[in-house]
Amino acid sequence: MQPLPPLSLATHSLPPLSLYLHIPWCVRKCPYCDFNSHKAGNSLPEAEYVAAVLEDLQQSLPLVQGRVLHSIFLGGGTPSLFSPTAIGDLLDAAEQHIGFANDIEITMEANPGTFEQDKFRDYRAAGINRLSIGIQSFSELHLQQLGRIHGAREALSAVDMARSAGFDNINLDLMHGLPQQTPIDAEQDLRTAIELGPQHISWYQLTIEPNTEFYSRPPTLPVDDALADIQQAGETLLGAHGYQQYEVSAYAQTNRQSRHNLNYWRFGDYLGLGAGAHGKITQPRQQRILRLNKTRLPDHYLDANKSFTAQQKAIAAEDLPLEFMMNVLRLVEGVDSNLWPARTGLPLHILNPMLQSLRNQKLLLDDNQRLATTALGQRYLNEVLATFM
Repeated sequence: MQPLPPLSLATHSLPPLSLYLHIPWCVRKCPYCDFNSHKAGNSLPEAEYVAAVLEDLQQSLPLVQGRVLHSIFLGGGTPSLFSPTAIGDLLDAAEQHIGFANDIEITMEANPGTFEQDKFRDYRAAGINRLSIGIQSFSELHLQQLGRIHGAREALSAVDMARSAGFDNINLDLMHGLPQQTPIDAEQDLRTAIELGPQHISWYQLTIEPNTEFYSRPPTLPVDDALADIQQAGETLLGAHGYQQYEVSAYAQTNRQSRHNLNYWRFGDYLGLGAGAHGKITQPRQQRILRLNKTRLPDHYLDANKSFTAQQKAIAAEDLPLEFMMNVLRLVEGVDSNLWPARTGLPLHILNPMLQSLRNQKLLLDDNQRLATTALGQRYLNEVLATFM
């Protein structure tokens, strides 16, 4: 790639802004999990953590630059370990100090093992309007292998309780490619999820990540042919029941895509608050795009003598092609080509040699107005992205 020109970010066209709030505690750490989560003790420092997040919010306000929030995602960990009062305090502060779009989407991750009817009704009253329930499997065997704290019965009842609590926008998280899982097992998990009628299903393959228990003691996973059969059969089944794939591992009913995740994949901006949270912020006046990471350990995050921010770094211009493409090309429909200069401040023509090479290989759509992979390109997405390194 030729040397890149300076960024030319327009001050009048900031990306939409989202907020990610991280709650770093779980009842116990799952053996496959590489997220910043920590086993909860006998009691959680809920009040202290909320106070720290509110101070983190105050310090982050200059990054807002006059925008309102279009979505909020409370992830973890297990945010549903916190009380509705604590969650409400966080949301109230975000609305007071930043402001909400009229149709804001506010999602909270929840574990079926933490469901209580009254508690989730209070979450709904506090402002949560979308639930993402971490089911992973409906098989007792596979749930045990994954170290989950709930069983199949709790998984089924969690969806009923969520609806009774007033939630009409529900995502179910499911994994496939589990230890000893057959294609029939994986299909049964999906059928059970579909019968529950959620608006959104996140269906993704188990991968073994460093710094996890599974990495140090790897389980036996299905062979590649079985994984391919599971993927193909699952996509067909989901499509037949009205769940359209819009992202690598996300399937939604009509107009029920996760707006929070769409903002990520469209290279929008997001504040990250809480231990280990990440953020991305565009600063046109400084002609830069920042990546920010908050300190990971809860004890450090709660230490008034330590900074909330562990790292703040501008994305180098030469890294923007990969940073941008590894997001937008996850979307099945891709994005309008004009999003590249709008989000990065760089002209589209600098990408032309790489785009044309991918189009010649039938990995990218032959459409100058759109940046999107073909079906073949989605299958070999890692190879497509390597072109932009």
